[in-house]
Amino acid sequence: MNSSINCQDREKDTVCIACLGSNADSSYYINEARKELAVFWNNIQFSTPLFTEPIGLSNPSLFLNQVALFYTTQSSDEIIRLFKEIENKLGRNRADKEHITLDIDLIQYGKKVLKPKDIQYPHVQEGIQELKTNNHMKFIGIIPARYASTRFPAKPLAVLGGKPVIQRVYEQVSSILDDVYVATDDERIEKAVQDFGGKVIMTSPDHQSGTDRCFEAYQKVGIEFDVIINIQGDEPFIQKSQIEALKSCFLEDSKTDIATLVKPFSEQQHTLEDLENPNTPKVVVGLDNSALYFSRSVIPYLRNIPKEEWLSQHTFYKHIGLYAYRAQVLEEVTDLAQTPLELSESLEQLRWLENGYHIKVAETHIETIGIDTPHDLERAEAFLQKQLNK
Repeated sequence: MNSSINCQDREKDTVCIACLGSNADSSYYINEARKELAVFWNNIQFSTPLFTEPIGLSNPSLFLNQVALFYTTQSSDEIIRLFKEIENKLGRNRADKEHITLDIDLIQYGKKVLKPKDIQYPHVQEGIQELKTNNHMKFIGIIPARYASTRFPAKPLAVLGGKPVIQRVYEQVSSILDDVYVATDDERIEKAVQDFGGKVIMTSPDHQSGTDRCFEAYQKVGIEFDVIINIQGDEPFIQKSQIEALKSCFLEDSKTDIATLVKPFSEQQHTLEDLENPNTPKVVVGLDNSALYFSRSVIPYLRNIPKEEWLSQHTFYKHIGLYAYRAQVLEEVTDLAQTPLELSESLEQLRWLENGYHIKVAETHIETIGIDTPHDLERAEAFLQKQLNK
């Protein structure tokens, strides 16, 4: 059986397959290894972690394994050297053959299989197959855009740097998704999108949320996609890295139903008042980077620690309202009735959590300027001009 991935160069880079393993505090070390690897290869993708029985060891602890795929111009020797540096940084004791904090092996480099025995292991085969499937995942962006707005009517058509705000959003994301559509209920927005050469779909004016509008638009596209990303139409500075982070939630974890972004509160940038602001939803995150709960209150509550020290004693996360859904999940969540927690907090995402959907979060350190008021537009114009003058 040919176990290797069929490797074609992507933009003249070489495709590589690696395997990570740990049997000592394995979840921690595998997670830390992923962070370190992403520093060197920001295109890296990971399979779903799998536990396996130890082979040839007296230590009965299970191994946690994960397969990684990335593209690079580096040589195999350089990659192996970097792997060893990461192992050493995370405390690998090579004299201890039973308790392995971290082992990273380069299994395949280009078309050459470097570890013929390892690549045949069932968990490696399963990871490779998952990554092959993920590499064919199709992502579509839907940008809901309404003309009516209490604080800033017609904001999608407001001019920012010589272009409508909606065009700025469209252009920011169109190069990294398989397709992008604006979803609107207003003919003026429809014409504006058509004028700059974008794709637009007219939707019902009666939707209660952007999620509902997003699903109607996806239905009208008439082509199947694996993941739909709901992109806010008032975020002209949304970054490609943020979209890539959402995509990675699905590429790296087959259990992801919905993905969203979080940003850490910083003691240097934020105050206790910022943290306690009910207009800024907070989220607590599990060890597997899944959302455990969203709230307008401060979560978690740090008992026995003075409030003034909270930001210095714990990493709190604010929720960034950008969502991605598997196609089937998007259809399902639009049929759900409102739930008690959702009604209590007035947060739609709690409806999905209460119904058992797995929400994966990706971390971003970018704070963009959303256009909610005319004053925001002035700030955005100043920011854009500053960027253009650099």
